Amino acid sequence: MQAPFLVLSLCVCASACVPACVSSASGGARSPSDAVVARSAVAPALGETAPGETTVTASYDPCPPAGTPCKIMPLGDSITAGAGSTRNGSYRVELFRRALQARQRITFVGSDTGGPGKVDGVAFPAAHEGHSGYTIDDGGGRSGIAPLVAAAMASYRPNIVTLMIGTNDVDIRLDPANAPARLGALIDTIQAADPNVLVVLAKIVPTVSNAEDVAVVAYNEAMPALVASRVQSGKHVVLVDMHAAFKKNPNFASDYMTDNLHPNDAGYAVMGGVWYAALGPHLR
Repeated sequence: MQAPFLVLSLCVCASACVPACVSSASGGARSPSDAVVARSAVAPALGETAPGETTVTASYDPCPPAGTPCKIMPLGDSITAGAGSTRNGSYRVELFRRALQARQRITFVGSDTGGPGKVDGVAFPAAHEGHSGYTIDDGGGRSGIAPLVAAAMASYRPNIVTLMIGTNDVDIRLDPANAPARLGALIDTIQAADPNVLVVLAKIVPTVSNAEDVAVVAYNEAMPALVASRVQSGKHVVLVDMHAAFKKNPNFASDYMTDNLHPNDAGYAVMGGVWYAALGPHLR
């Protein structure tokens, strides 16, 4: 796997960590200053690469103090909404499960809901901001998520945004040359709404079609530069690689996918593990 895993701060869960819950609360003060860029070997997990480019900040922490749930806004298209998964739980089920197992408190926020009533006996926070069929921005006869972001950020005030978008842009061949620019503008819109939010951007999962996956790879390959330029300007952005996590399994098409575009429950579990590897060090 060649794409870097970019981490902005490495925070260890305090000893007072308690189980995840579903209540909503605003985050504490977070400062984007004092960034120190260093080369570091990041322990490889599914979808990650080591060594990677690591930015360690002494003061930045996206989540509120221990005892208050960290608010995560899952943002994207039908994959975020959970198409192809049981009860539309998406990767959110596995991400929540891992936080529970680590006795870390998280909740999901957004305008829609989907997923099971409980995960491992604990009420599941079903909210998300996944929109089926949506592209990065309006175009090609599709609605985009970009026009929704400012209002969503103001309404839900997430501490972390997990962002995976672009599958539909690739699928309908919506101006592929400018798709990375649209993605960069979307990230900027999120961070203009809250400069202290942590954006965890994901390379999109592969398609079953090898021919279409060539376009997926081209789109994904633009992301490290998008992330690096924003990290260098002091933004809080992390890049994770869902594509590599799936392709690591030569049978991903049958094991992880329910159709050409959408994962099945096993695929979503892989995704949840990749998200958690990036988020876990920040949660409490």
